[in-house]
Amino acid sequence: MYNPFAVTLLALEAQKVVELRLVKLAWGGVEGRLEAQRMVSEKISAFVEASGTLMKGGSADVVIARYREHVAANTKRLTATCPIPT
Repeated sequence: MYNPFAVTLLALEAQKVVELRLVKLAWGGVEGRLEAQRMVSEKISAFVEASGTLMKGGSADVVIARYREHVAANTKRLTATCPIPT
C-alpha cells in the first residue's frame, strides 16, 4: 500500500516544476533546448530507477519518496535561474 498524503504532495510539488519548466521552455534559446533535453533524460532515468526499485522488492512509498527528492532538486535548480518571481 502507499501513503495517499505523499502522493498528493508529490502531485502538488511536481506541478510547480511543470510551471517553472514551461517558463524556461517559453523563453526558448539554448537554455530552453537544454531544459527540454534534460527533462526527457530525467524522465527516462526516473523510470529506470523506479522500475529497478520495484523489481528489487521496493515499495511504492520508496519510489514516491525518491520522486519527491528529484522534484525538490528540480524546483531548487529551476528557481535559482527563474526569470520571474515565484
